[in-house]
Amino acid sequence: MLVHEIINNGHDADIAVVDEGRRTTYARLKQQIKRYRNHLYALGVRTGDRVGIFSRNSAEFVFTYFATTSLGAIAVPINFQLTPRETAYILNDAGIKHLLTYERIEFDEEVPATQHDIATFGNEDFPDAPELPADFDEKNPCVIIYTSGTTGNPKGAVLSHKNLVHNTRQCEIFKCHRACKSICVLPMYHCFGWTCTVLNTFYCGAELHVLRVFKPKDMIDMVRENEITDVIVVPSIFKLVTVLAKPEDFKTVRFFMSGGTTLPDKIVDEFKAKFGKPIAEGYGLSEASPCVFLTTHGKERQGSCGQKLWGEEIRLVDEDGNDVAQGEIGEVLVRGGQVMLGYWNNPEATAQALDADGWLHTGDVGKVDADGYYYIVNRIKEMIISMGENIYPREVEEVVYKFPGIKDAAVIGVDDKLRGQVGACFFEVADGQKVDTRALKRFLQKNLALYKVPREFHQLDELPRTSTGKIAKRKILEDYLSAKEN
Repeated sequence: MLVHEIINNGHDADIAVVDEGRRTTYARLKQQIKRYRNHLYALGVRTGDRVGIFSRNSAEFVFTYFATTSLGAIAVPINFQLTPRETAYILNDAGIKHLLTYERIEFDEEVPATQHDIATFGNEDFPDAPELPADFDEKNPCVIIYTSGTTGNPKGAVLSHKNLVHNTRQCEIFKCHRACKSICVLPMYHCFGWTCTVLNTFYCGAELHVLRVFKPKDMIDMVRENEITDVIVVPSIFKLVTVLAKPEDFKTVRFFMSGGTTLPDKIVDEFKAKFGKPIAEGYGLSEASPCVFLTTHGKERQGSCGQKLWGEEIRLVDEDGNDVAQGEIGEVLVRGGQVMLGYWNNPEATAQALDADGWLHTGDVGKVDADGYYYIVNRIKEMIISMGENIYPREVEEVVYKFPGIKDAAVIGVDDKLRGQVGACFFEVADGQKVDTRALKRFLQKNLALYKVPREFHQLDELPRTSTGKIAKRKILEDYLSAKEN
């Protein structure tokens, strides 16, 4: 099965998408995808070409994505929170010639892409595009998901049709069915939201309700008024709605799931106390389409991110690559049908993430109990996860270094009650220079997506270093936490 064929599981007369009052049946969904497909083909889009999607959640996002993949082209969803500078890098790196967007982007540099209004793209009639070649199969690339880079620039994880369909089928343990109604709160450009909510809903022939802009009250109203049954979001959203929602608001929901970052026990306890329902938890990463561990509906275990999925192999290994015993911690390695093909035009990064035997090294440390439930304990990487968004300190630091007067800088993740984590920037000023932190923050806001901008700024006389001369981030964090306690 190819990704765009997933919608064939729905009954033509059933509702597929509800978006701002517009109710699109599965039959209408197919028609709209065809119109977008024909237009893309008329523009010259062919097998293997990359098509950018820069848009908030919408039915048109779905039309564009499936139209692109049905041509054998590669969809490139782009985080709409990125700045023009960050977006331009992706457009150039992927060689995107056509970008469908909900608002025109003004770039300061030359980009290869022509911009099209995603909302009106399907309004014109074009001749029917030909069917895919007979030799096109599920192993072909389907999408490129750009993840923030540990070395400054983002990397494009290339996922095949097989990867996404395989991972969608692994979501069957959610027990979604034709009568279910899912709410799409997480952004569609996000691999977690796309696979677990969008693809899984269509695979089950169910009904998808789209929330374009997340506002807690709007989400609560949508769940109550539309009798939503499936809610898949990140921990910070559970925290917000627990405060604002009433038990009757969620009475129709049969399945709650959390992902994106670790789900604190306090959030689960408060949610269960108010609504009397458990929260299932999952774990994954874009390079795995993204799910690695998921919890079967009805078999939730608090603190665990779930169990191994069918069709995958899991290893927990120590620093020497040896398997660890049950209950011991080790890096999570996964091999299976959902593991990416590699990074776009980046063989070096691919070799670092995927070993010769096909194991994806996640960079996360976990353990497993006697019943096969997995627990993520720590991260090998320095990545910060804030409200489900990945932030790589190195990328932020490289922009900080461009600000006049900065000698050295370190961005470190610190706990935040609402977001889970936020970045804190510790910096050292060059001799004879002065740095206005407000000006530094404005500079970062211009050059980085807002969620990447540190929430705190601390000027230090000197950044501590290790014996080898590296900035001692652990020491900085220890001093920071000690100062907060005193």
